[in-house]
Amino acid sequence: MGKNALSEIKLKLDGYIGQKIHLKANSGRRKTIERTGILEETYPSVFIVKLDEDQHSFKRVSYSYADILTESVELTVFQPDNEQVQVKYIKAT
Repeated sequence: MGKNALSEIKLKLDGYIGQKIHLKANSGRRKTIERTGILEETYPSVFIVKLDEDQHSFKRVSYSYADILTESVELTVFQPDNEQVQVKYIKAT
């Protein structure tokens, strides 16, 4: 699992750069934060989301691939054909 799982998540997100996404992040104590924006860039350890300016007081947020692996962040990508794709790590058997 480990580093290979994180690199698989990064590779999957690389294909969605520039597309609109919806984030649902667990911030502890039964609190969740929902945000929408554009997947702006991926780096070796984190990915950057440019938030919709009219909905949020700050411009960008970053999350690690481990957040997706541990399911503390749920990420849904809006495809151009109005289809929604949820990004998850599914361990291959």
